[in-house]
Amino acid sequence: MTIIDPVRRELLKNALITTADNALVMVTRTARTSNVKNSMDFSAAICDGRGRLVAQGLAVPVHLGVVMPALDACLAHFGEDVREGDVLASNDPYSGCSHLNDIFTFKPVYVKGRRIAFVSLILHHSDLGGRVPGGNAADSMEIFEEGLRIPPLKIVEAGKPNETLMRIIEFNTRVPDRVMGDVRAQLAALDQAAAEVEKLAATWDPDVLDAYLDDLIDYAETLTRADLAALPNGSVEFVEWNDDDGVGNGPIRIHLKLTKTGSEIEADLTGTDDDKGGAVHCNRAFTVSCVYAAIRTVLGASIPNNAGLYRAITVKTRPGTFVDVRYPAAVGSRGQVGFRLRSIVLGALATLLPGRLPACAGGSEFAIAASGNDAAGRRFLHLEFHNNTGLGGGPDSDGQDAGPYCIGNLANVPVELIEAEHPLRIEEYAFLPDTGGAGQYRGALGMVRQYRLLVDDVQVQVRSDRFNSQPWGLFGGGPGAGAKSILNPGPDAQPLPSKFTRRFKSGDVLRFEMAGAGGYGEPAARDVARIAEDLHQEKLTAEYVRKTYPEGASAPNA
Repeated sequence: MTIIDPVRRELLKNALITTADNALVMVTRTARTSNVKNSMDFSAAICDGRGRLVAQGLAVPVHLGVVMPALDACLAHFGEDVREGDVLASNDPYSGCSHLNDIFTFKPVYVKGRRIAFVSLILHHSDLGGRVPGGNAADSMEIFEEGLRIPPLKIVEAGKPNETLMRIIEFNTRVPDRVMGDVRAQLAALDQAAAEVEKLAATWDPDVLDAYLDDLIDYAETLTRADLAALPNGSVEFVEWNDDDGVGNGPIRIHLKLTKTGSEIEADLTGTDDDKGGAVHCNRAFTVSCVYAAIRTVLGASIPNNAGLYRAITVKTRPGTFVDVRYPAAVGSRGQVGFRLRSIVLGALATLLPGRLPACAGGSEFAIAASGNDAAGRRFLHLEFHNNTGLGGGPDSDGQDAGPYCIGNLANVPVELIEAEHPLRIEEYAFLPDTGGAGQYRGALGMVRQYRLLVDDVQVQVRSDRFNSQPWGLFGGGPGAGAKSILNPGPDAQPLPSKFTRRFKSGDVLRFEMAGAGGYGEPAARDVARIAEDLHQEKLTAEYVRKTYPEGASAPNA
């Protein structure tokens, strides 16, 4: 029996996390598309030889809960036919993945002929074919419309790339030079991570390493259960709404019953509305991953992010609902409902744990894909996600304007880069005054992104929400302002729906105003000095203050 040294376990944990982070750094330096190298829409993880998650990099949290289902599907398909030098790959949501744009890759690591680990990388590839550029159209009805579907396959076999699969990917994307550059960056970073794990493992006896990995998972479970046990027992219900499903049905009711008992917590989503179509909904694997990521926010930061953390969390769904769709439903826009799942779990937790969590984050879950030919006749594809505009007001502070949230870790795509690479001009990128929910602590402001198209016949696909359901406030705080989209703002302005796919001409202007975050506490309790500072920074207007914060009307500039 191996005696575990806690110090050595900690060193092993940190070495594995560093290896995953190093892989992400390499991807950032070698990828071709802005969605990967700038937005950083990727994740890295390390699993043990049996496929259990043991470490994750600093990445997109909602990817990580899907790693094990995707790897399990690959192992179920290949069985014993997994060899040194292989790389397994899949993007099939009905084989444990999330949506077609995310290609999951797994490389086994062997020491002395024994499989001791898998290294994993997930990248969002900007285009894998389908009826609409970018593959995220909200109005697709079947997965066959969304692009190239890769079942569990070997993208590398015995160290040799599968040229057949590589050519299939190349011939099924509108921007092959960029997508294939990202695929090669993904495989190169995977090789680097595997080499680092192999070097680390070579210093261990394989049986001892297995024992430490087992213990690392058990240790995460022990810490998770201890943190959960310290929280109050209880059962709370929370309801959130999606404006629509992308094909005319809505609003969609998402219902959660969250029950915490002892050292376990259960999230029951079986009361959610049935699915009626579109691509905004999601499969069960992605739903479970979103719930894990949201619950993780109330647990201690020192808990290792591995399979042990998940053992104390139960997620119930009902097949055929908006959060557990049936094959062959399209799921390309599943990220949008992922943010709604985040907010419903955190809303329930805020009710169960008053004084611990902020109000609802802002954002319209806005995503855009714009594609056409530039002036030289070259195909371009601009893909960008603005899933958040900032945090809700909290128990002791205003929401952080433009701050990230627990599920969306994506970074900003610089305006200069967009304009350098695509025939687009960003005419406005700014905060929207008066849009944060009122309260003792104000919610983050909404944001605007305004594009002018510089060439004709540009196909634009947009996925957004919160036009009708506003980000909620807490304990008397007001909701954040809703979102809206406008074509050609000015005298000839036309409203645009939250989700659409259509073509535009040169000179058209697309304005997207994203929702603000919810406020926390009664507005009457807001410090006059905070109101004065918001006025000074032009985050609030004098007229808004007079209507919303009467006690602050005497503040300078009010």
